[in-house]
Amino acid sequence: MLKNIHIILVETSHTGNMGSIPRAMKTMGLTNFYLVNPLILPDHRLLHYQLAASDVIGQATIVKTLDQALLGWSLVIGTSVRDRTLSWPQVTLRECGEKTVRQAINSPVAIIFGCQRVGLTNEELQRCQYHLHIPTNPEYGSLNLAIAVQLNSYQIRMAYLAINEKNPR
Repeated sequence: MLKNIHIILVETSHTGNMGSIPRAMKTMGLTNFYLVNPLILPDHRLLHYQLAASDVIGQATIVKTLDQALLGWSLVIGTSVRDRTLSWPQVTLRECGEKTVRQAINSPVAIIFGCQRVGLTNEELQRCQYHLHIPTNPEYGSLNLAIAVQLNSYQIRMAYLAINEKNPR
């Protein structure tokens, strides 16, 4: 089930995030990592961040466009700290974890995180069925990208464990 969940970063510009995010993913059992048009490519500087998650970054899929990254997904959830004037169905972190895990039982799911500077564009968010907005302090709401991925990965893990408790093998 967790193998069907993919974390996608759009236009990543900081090697720290490229290293910290796979580590955050792996601690929660996620291993499928996509980089869309990264502004810098993974390099030796990642060694400081990746520690035991070198397999996740080493197997990352790098593509030029978001369209290439989104081929074949049954569910796509886009993340954003900003409220939008256009309306998308929104999910909370917990709902995102539950929807992701339920869908991943049978088909692939993608969760997209935008570039560090401006997040996902409206055009990118329109490719998603849901918009995940993490309610942060309105006076300073910007989360570090790796922390946002960690929060989301944790909720996915909790939903995964809840399903496995109900349906042990």
